[in-house]
Amino acid sequence: MSEHPPGGDPFDGDDGPPEANEIREADMAVIEAGSRTLRAQVTPPAPEDDVPGRPADPAVDQELRAVEEELLGRWPETKLDPSLDRMTALMDIIGEPQRSYPAIHITGTNGKTSTARMIERLLLAFELRTGRYTSPHVQSVTERISLDGTPISAERFIETYRDLQPYIGMVDESRPHRLSFFEVLTGMAYAAFADAPVDVAVVEVGMGGGWDATNVVDAAVAVVTPVALDHTDRLGGTPGEIAVEKAGIIKTAATAVLAQQPTDAAKVLLKRAVEVDATVAREGLEFGVVRREVAVGGQMLTLRGLGGEYEQVFLPLHGEHQAHNAAVALAAVEAFFGIGSMHHRTLDLETVREAFAAVTSPGRLEVVRRSPTVVLDAAHNPAGAQATAAAVGEVFGFTHLVGVVGPSGDKDVRGLLEAFEPVFAEVVVTRNSTQRAMDVDALAALAVEVFGEDRVQVEPRLDDALEAAITLAEDEGEFSGAGVLVTGSVITVGEARLLLGPQGKAK
Repeated sequence: MSEHPPGGDPFDGDDGPPEANEIREADMAVIEAGSRTLRAQVTPPAPEDDVPGRPADPAVDQELRAVEEELLGRWPETKLDPSLDRMTALMDIIGEPQRSYPAIHITGTNGKTSTARMIERLLLAFELRTGRYTSPHVQSVTERISLDGTPISAERFIETYRDLQPYIGMVDESRPHRLSFFEVLTGMAYAAFADAPVDVAVVEVGMGGGWDATNVVDAAVAVVTPVALDHTDRLGGTPGEIAVEKAGIIKTAATAVLAQQPTDAAKVLLKRAVEVDATVAREGLEFGVVRREVAVGGQMLTLRGLGGEYEQVFLPLHGEHQAHNAAVALAAVEAFFGIGSMHHRTLDLETVREAFAAVTSPGRLEVVRRSPTVVLDAAHNPAGAQATAAAVGEVFGFTHLVGVVGPSGDKDVRGLLEAFEPVFAEVVVTRNSTQRAMDVDALAALAVEVFGEDRVQVEPRLDDALEAAITLAEDEGEFSGAGVLVTGSVITVGEARLLLGPQGKAK
């Protein structure tokens, strides 16, 4: 890592003290059109929220759908072969594009995407060209690959895929299993970043770390957000076991930026850092959140970075967990610029403030409708649900909250429901359009065990579930403080976002 990455001196000159969800199988045109009329008073998603719709040009849209179909013909993200053989072969045959730029690599259980988006905004504010690769997507597969803070265009997504297609075919033919959906997308991201070209790539793992397809990159900064229980059938039954795989992204002589962790996970991560001679920055010790106050539209933070304090930083995202994500993101960018090792200074405060004020994270405590207020949140495991439940109570002050829950069947759904039970007055259980969605009858039976029969309503269709929840909230009266929270899965949130946005309005 160079002392001064492209884009100029980021310092202020003052010395200071030292989800793997599959792509939609259903025809999303049905969802986009909205098969039911959802009542008005919609607040359309802001144009800057980085969630593209379908291409306006019918020919481009048709070609994008063709590419999506080809990708869907591959192993989905939920079917894994713990090996980097195919990815290594693909990178070799296309000239190792992932080695043409430095990278910040992010793993963990919750908060990866929000943290990646914060890191990206900070780097952009310091005039670096960025590439960001995150998963899963909220609405469009093109969201996963961003250049300079903007999702790759449908045309460029198609072009990148078609350019790589012959090489993908060569790898497919030479291996027992074809490249998976996620492996192909990862290769596309690395190629697109090299073609741009970018100054730095911000890369989120798909699942785990060591054998994740993204781990063909050697990142100078490895970030580990909080490790909790998720994908236990593949990664292990305790945070410590799960951390073994996640520690695989910490490379020799890198800087490991670690969020607050369970004790067993922390031990594993620190052991890995010692083994590869990595520098460690730990939340709560080398950096952290000093103060936070709820503010209109978000929260006001004082963060302690690796080089000193940053006061009066406004973050337009809700919840204590997002404040911790912000601290991790700041430390990661400081580490990238050499603060704490080569430099003992802070980043320019006004630039940091500007960057955080511009952060968006669609589908994370996102308000998409008023009167009653409808909030979307992609929590899909118990730890994420607990953070969301706490944030909803802190920020919105609902007196009657109706939940719309549509999880995947391979998650700890009981734990998810139990986390929300204290804050949901009623819950409407439903499903999204994918095959991974939990059977509604099984979900209803589980919900009755957690909430009691009188608090559970079953609506197999998501549009009907949204209508039912809005009706329940409206029945409380205009000034009752009632609201709706849609949660359980990134896919459920994405489909609800389409139904509640401009595409879902009555024509």
